[in-house]
Amino acid sequence: MWVRSTMAYRTSFLIMTLGNFAATGLDFVAITLMFSHIGSLGGFSLPEVALLYGTTSTAFGLADLLLGNMERVGRRVRDGTMDTLLVRPVPVLAQVAADRFSLRRLGRISQGALLLGWALVRLDIDWTADRVLLVPVMLLSGGAIFGAVFVLGGAFQFWATDASEVQNSVTYGGNTLLQYPPTIFAKELLRGVTFVIPLAFVNWLPALHILGRPDPLGLPGWIGFCAPLVAAGCGALAGLAWRAGLRAYQSTGS
Repeated sequence: MWVRSTMAYRTSFLIMTLGNFAATGLDFVAITLMFSHIGSLGGFSLPEVALLYGTTSTAFGLADLLLGNMERVGRRVRDGTMDTLLVRPVPVLAQVAADRFSLRRLGRISQGALLLGWALVRLDIDWTADRVLLVPVMLLSGGAIFGAVFVLGGAFQFWATDASEVQNSVTYGGNTLLQYPPTIFAKELLRGVTFVIPLAFVNWLPALHILGRPDPLGLPGWIGFCAPLVAAGCGALAGLAWRAGLRAYQSTGS
C-alpha cells in the first residue's frame, strides 16, 4: 500500500530519493575535504576509507529500508495503536517494518553502492577467492546486524516507551562510526563494538582482511568470516527480545 502510494507521485518520489542520495553523500564530502589537507587518516588512504564508507552505508541502507520504522514502536506503545497490530493475522514485526515503508531510502543504498564500486576500482587488491566472497558476505551480514540492532531498539521501547533516540545513537551513530578507520579510535571503544555490540563485524573486520591490514586488537585475519555467525546470533537475540517485549506490552490502560 505504501509503495503504491509513493509511486502515485513519481516526480515527488524521484526528488525525495535524489535528496536522500545527496544528503547522505555530504558525509563523504566532509571526508574528502579532510583528505585535501592530509595524506592519510589513521594510516588509511581515501579509497580505503571509501571502502569502509561504502560498505557500511550500503549495509545500513538495506537495514534502514526494511526495518528503519522500528523507531515508531515507542509512539505506538504510548498512544495504544499497537493494539491494532496485535489483532491482525499478520506478524507484528512485519507490520511495524511495513508501516510507512519509504522507498526514498534507496537513495542511501545507491549512494553507498556507487562509492563502494569507486573504491574497489581504485584500490590495488589481490583478489583471491576468499576476498571476492567476503564482499557480498560483508554487505548482507552487515545489513542483518544493523537490522537486529533496529529490532532490539524497537523491543526496548516496549519498556522505555520513548527511547527512539537511544536506538538512533546505536544505529545511525554506529553507521557514522564505521565510516572511519578503526585505527583512529581507542582500543576500549574497539573492544566494545567487537565484543559487546558487534558492529565491527559489519565492515571493519571483513574489510581489514580484504585490504590485507592487521586488526588493531590483534585478532586473527579469519575473524571477518565470522560475520554471518555474528549476524545469526544477533538476529536470534533480537527475536527473543522482541517476543519478550510483546509479552510485556499492556496497552495504555485507561
